[in-house]
Amino acid sequence: MLLATDKEGNTVLHVSAYKGNLDIMLKVWDWAEEKLTTEEINNKFLLATDKEGRTVFHVAGYTGKLDIMVNVWEWAETKLRREEEIINKFLLATNKEE
Repeated sequence: MLLATDKEGNTVLHVSAYKGNLDIMLKVWDWAEEKLTTEEINNKFLLATDKEGRTVFHVAGYTGKLDIMVNVWEWAETKLRREEEIINKFLLATNKEE
């Protein structure tokens, strides 16, 4: 369920970020750490993109809620092991062109 996506490619983490609800995001993150492997968290959860190519970090920025952005950034720092992953896959991810 944690890795499932809706018809727009959003994970539950994307949706909770869109809603701007940090409490839900924190609970979802706790569940992910309990149930998912590190690889799944990195590639299918934290770095997952929706159909427009947006990561959760994009969505967090869109909401304008600094507390959500800070938490997503901290998760990336703890889970993404290599600096290259953080820069290339997290910070430099771009929206897809239609």
